[in-house]
Amino acid sequence: MKNQDSIEKLFEKFQDSFDTENTPVGHQQRFLEKLKAQQPVKKPISWWKPLSIAASVLLLLGVGFFGLMPTKETDGLASVSSEMEKTQSFFVTTINQEIETLKSFQDEDTQHLVQDALKRLELLQQDYENLKVDLVESGNDKRVVAAMIANFQNRIDILEQVFTTMEEIKTLKTNTHETPIQNF
Repeated sequence: MKNQDSIEKLFEKFQDSFDTENTPVGHQQRFLEKLKAQQPVKKPISWWKPLSIAASVLLLLGVGFFGLMPTKETDGLASVSSEMEKTQSFFVTTINQEIETLKSFQDEDTQHLVQDALKRLELLQQDYENLKVDLVESGNDKRVVAAMIANFQNRIDILEQVFTTMEEIKTLKTNTHETPIQNF
């Protein structure tokens, strides 16, 4: 109750200072117009900047993507003709299969032989990479093409030699473990 009394006293004290008159006609409309005039005018959205940024990003991605793709210039024999592409594919597939076979037959007795063969094959691969550069520079010279094919054949020859040597080692190992037959 005491709170209510103090509120009433407060109203009595300020009773003459309250604005109790009605607002003039059209006051609200004039107020809203002044409020609108103070707000900044919104400009239409300019798509120029976002589109130019997006185009720049796409351009950079495109250049990066196509820059990382192998070109026909360094494809080796495949850049010469479709027949050479088939030849290269045959050699590469055969050599890779033979290397995997070689590694699977590797054992304690042939480990050094296999590692040596793999080093020799790696050197021939490096020579082949140099031949690919020569092929581009020479404009598909037939001598370079012949050297590339010879490189593939040399790799296959090395693999055949290693397989033959491994068979000989296996045969020798088997023969030394046989028991001698005695003559009666």
